[in-house]
Amino acid sequence: MDTQQAVAWFEARLAFQTDVSDVQAALAGGDPGFTLVDTRDLAAWRQGHIPGAVHLPRAMIPVRGDRLLDRARPVVTYCWGPGCDGATKAALELARRGYAVKEMIGGIEYWIREGFPVETAEGLVTRPADPLTAPVHR
Repeated sequence: MDTQQAVAWFEARLAFQTDVSDVQAALAGGDPGFTLVDTRDLAAWRQGHIPGAVHLPRAMIPVRGDRLLDRARPVVTYCWGPGCDGATKAALELARRGYAVKEMIGGIEYWIREGFPVETAEGLVTRPADPLTAPVHR
């Protein structure tokens, strides 16, 4: 096994991916230092999204990206979850346009599973953490 290749691989992953816990901690601290972008369609956005996120589906990046995002500020993209590559496609599109970008692995699915709040038309909704994905504090 080539350990230097392994180091390079994991460094690259960490350079371009983040997880829901790190995003939540950054958001909870005030200014997270990035803009969080929900890449799902309008129906999904309305169903619920991460508080503070900007709604920018991948197809709209060429049309609305420069109005909604600051090129000097890093971007973190998310979509549904591990089975969805919408955040990856949006991150690629943004990177091609010159934005510093990371993908939030796990998407909104793991955000919800870890018990973090989701903004809906009715206000903030927080579900109990899934004990299979997050520690449950009693």
